[in-house]
Amino acid sequence: MGQGVTEFGVEVTSDDIIDTLGFFDGWEDRYKYIIDLGKELPPLAEEHKTEANLVRGCQSQVWLISEARDGRLFFYADSDAFIVKGLLAVVLAAYNGKTPAEVSAFDIDAYFAELNLLNHLSSTRGNGLKAMVQKIQAIAAQ
Repeated sequence: MGQGVTEFGVEVTSDDIIDTLGFFDGWEDRYKYIIDLGKELPPLAEEHKTEANLVRGCQSQVWLISEARDGRLFFYADSDAFIVKGLLAVVLAAYNGKTPAEVSAFDIDAYFAELNLLNHLSSTRGNGLKAMVQKIQAIAAQ
């Protein structure tokens, strides 16, 4: 992982995403931006796309792996759906490069509320988003 791959969410932060989404008037443009964020996610190597790394509760296939370096957590994720990759990017921007305590303390519900995201997703996508967050929080709690 740490072999020169840029961790998404270290350069692009949750504040950056909040600020950028605030520029767009309509949700069509916001969706495009979220999909573009997903295109910036480094692809996950095929060897990591295993049953063990699948996130349960997601409508699409989502794989999530993590590593700890210097007391900080780094997450790598991929999906077979463009909008889901974008949502992964939104989540990784909140958590990547943080300590386990910072991950646990981050108010993800307030972040999603500020983005007004859950109101614009289907319930299955929203549940998938919550499943991703739960998995990341469980890793941080270990």
